[in-house]
Amino acid sequence: MQSIRKIFPRSVVITSRNFQTSSCVWKSFKVQDDQDFLEKVENSKKPVIVDFFATWCGPCRALEPRLENVVAKRSDKITLAKVDVDSLGELAAKYEVATIPALVIFKNGKVESRLVGLQDEDKLGNWLDANLEEK
Repeated sequence: MQSIRKIFPRSVVITSRNFQTSSCVWKSFKVQDDQDFLEKVENSKKPVIVDFFATWCGPCRALEPRLENVVAKRSDKITLAKVDVDSLGELAAKYEVATIPALVIFKNGKVESRLVGLQDEDKLGNWLDANLEEK
């Protein structure tokens, strides 16, 4: 500290800062390829909501924080996977995704439900809750 004062006598030197961080409890991931999708979505024991999106899509960008908020509240029941349709177009075609944003819930490797377009948080929450109920 003394040597710093000699070099910068009129400067204020901050020696330490305390930051509190919190870790995100829920898990989301971006699907990298078909094998990744198979392992993390189709073979998942837990239901997975797949967000088919594109980086250039305005409604997709608007949906992202809403979807993350809704999924975070249900993190013990569902996982969020993101599929960029520009990178994985064949995967999107396999699941008949023609319009984005498109949300698809997978349970036990099978498509359970779909929701297409920009949605508000209330509708997303109600849709997820309805699909997460044990039937």
